[in-house]
Amino acid sequence: MRAVRGRVLTLKGNPFLAEPGSCLVHHEDGLVVMQGGRVTAFGGYELTKAALPAGVVPTEYPDALILPGLVDTHVHYPQIQMVGAFGAQLLGWLERYTFPAEVSFADRRHAEDTARLFLREVLACGTTTAAVYCTVHPHSVDAFFAESERFNTRMVAGKVLMDRNAPSALLDTAERGYRESEALIRRWHGRGRQLYGVTPRFAPACTEAQLDAAGALLREHDGLYLQTHLSESPAEVAWVRDLFPARASYLDVYAHAGLVGPRAVFGHAIHVAEEDFCTCHRTGAALSHCPTSNLFLGSGLFRLFDALDPRRPVRVGLGTDVGAGTTLSLVRTLGEAYKVAALRGDKLDAVRALWLATAGGAEALHLEDRIGRIAVGYEADLCVLDTAASPLLAHRARYCTDIEELLFVQMTLGPERVQATWVAGEPVYEAARTPDPYRYPG
Repeated sequence: MRAVRGRVLTLKGNPFLAEPGSCLVHHEDGLVVMQGGRVTAFGGYELTKAALPAGVVPTEYPDALILPGLVDTHVHYPQIQMVGAFGAQLLGWLERYTFPAEVSFADRRHAEDTARLFLREVLACGTTTAAVYCTVHPHSVDAFFAESERFNTRMVAGKVLMDRNAPSALLDTAERGYRESEALIRRWHGRGRQLYGVTPRFAPACTEAQLDAAGALLREHDGLYLQTHLSESPAEVAWVRDLFPARASYLDVYAHAGLVGPRAVFGHAIHVAEEDFCTCHRTGAALSHCPTSNLFLGSGLFRLFDALDPRRPVRVGLGTDVGAGTTLSLVRTLGEAYKVAALRGDKLDAVRALWLATAGGAEALHLEDRIGRIAVGYEADLCVLDTAASPLLAHRARYCTDIEELLFVQMTLGPERVQATWVAGEPVYEAARTPDPYRYPG
């Protein structure tokens, strides 16, 4: 049994559908008690300390905010070797930077080394769950899940499917993609906290046969995820129109193959119509908002408040993307989401922002019954933000008038790396721990 004590924030409702302040749970002196990977007690310290057995001393985090573990709904782990590459439009950027980087994953050792670095980097940013794209190489998936299993993180990942419009070294076939994906599903889906996502890269890189094979996998195995890209740039949308002239829209290409439904997550979704929002609402499909990527490539501005219209709300999470994104930090990404909303004439307050990075991301992945909140029975994944991480941040924090302002300052001025990250009740990352801040649980 373990416990943490400090200023704790979580959510009890969706602040896009109710008054934000009413959805916030805040304990200035809070206590979270954990055992067996789950939260067993949570509340104000004075009322909850009776749940502590004799001898269990809470880890205390003064000058910090204790949040649920952050949830990244769209990220490419192979792209961290080309993050920050000089910006181009999406399609040219893929050809110049992304595809050459992914070719190097034919080397199994390279995949293992990159997966090891990636998991450590996201944990240092407070992310405990992510929907992750690997490469076309099956061992890139094995490398990722093996490292995730060592940390006991709850992750969704899958082998990328591409059978056209990419370098020959990255192409499979509909039959081979199906066969290799099925073997990976049997090896990893539901093993510990690992979950499999069927991953056609995007419609232009897939024939109809490839998309149909992805749909067959979803029908034949329970509880799988579907992750792909949707309407990221105008040129991409026009290309899909040319490649699939019989389909009513980009989203309809996926729907025709049986890919639109619960646990489907579509990255970007900038240039979509009202009918697409309605389809996602009706089917339980989710959209991943990737503001750093969209700003960096100039792809456009995601219509966050339109997507979450209370009349037909769509499940929406936050994505770092990488490498078009410029950070693996969801806290930093929230600062960019604020700017995207502001450019569209909306204001993303701190409570709604917290929703996107925690409970909203969990909802997008249909995991809202187990992650994304701090509550009894939930998996004990926590993120600890240091509100005094720099002299400037500490100085600014002293002038915050309430907890919402402090949270907003953290997402606009805070550092990429957090103070601590707990996974299933274990402190797998502690910034101050030396010589190595990372530790496998158990």
